[in-house]
Amino acid sequence: MVQKAERVNSPQLSGRTSAARQSRPVGNVTRGTTNPNRMRRVDRWLTGPQAWRLRAAADPLVVDLGYGATPATAVELFERLAAVRPDVRVCGVEIEPGRVRAALPLERPGLSFRVGGFELPVPGRPVLVRAFNVLRQYEEADVPGIWRLVQDRLAPGGLFIDGTCDEVGRRVTWVALDPERPLSLSISVRFGSFDLPSEVAERLPKALIHRNVPGERVHDFMAAVDRAWLECAPLASFGNRQRWVGMCRSLRDAGWPVQDGPARWRLGELTVGWDAVEPGYQGP
Repeated sequence: MVQKAERVNSPQLSGRTSAARQSRPVGNVTRGTTNPNRMRRVDRWLTGPQAWRLRAAADPLVVDLGYGATPATAVELFERLAAVRPDVRVCGVEIEPGRVRAALPLERPGLSFRVGGFELPVPGRPVLVRAFNVLRQYEEADVPGIWRLVQDRLAPGGLFIDGTCDEVGRRVTWVALDPERPLSLSISVRFGSFDLPSEVAERLPKALIHRNVPGERVHDFMAAVDRAWLECAPLASFGNRQRWVGMCRSLRDAGWPVQDGPARWRLGELTVGWDAVEPGYQGP
């Protein structure tokens, strides 16, 4: 069972708080379970089609928000992004002070850790913010306000990644947002770890997981993905990789706003424009 966070109150999200309250991190301490290499799929996307954002940044500041009980994934993010931008600065942010104290011995030039929450207590505006398996533990009604709080801290051209994955990173999904709006939903899976692609739906981000019901766009999308996968069964004789590529191509040909191309599809990755899955929020 996922440990649920308490509601994040509206003044915290809007910033209308007293000076004392403003000094407190925005958010709650939640379960910090993590594993090394768990974020490899989203990191591969950040160092692939999204690498241009880091290369173009005037200030290559990156935040790993809510890295968990151990800082392994923050260290991995730093090492992976440093291959793209050697002067990158990654700050791991955790709301639980003990987790930060445990991470401090791993600090080095370009990698730091500090206590904080969704307010992002870092100098400057980050070009990338990665929050994985964090918002999933909050209420759906809190998501729009949390998104906006983080988006307002992004640098021009920056990206906020709100994602969820299984314990070993074989089934992964994430929403990408720029400073203005959500851009896309991505799913990434390990071949051989599923019978139908829609099995990844149990790892949808909080904004979508409760919307995977008839009548919602994300449900229609996941159903279309399954249909395309089944229709591409003849390609299985060439391997699941070719079957997945065929599935992505079929979805694109059917009018779904599928992004990227075969080079990404062959990795078990599929990204679709946000308009295809956007829920009809009624507000908190």
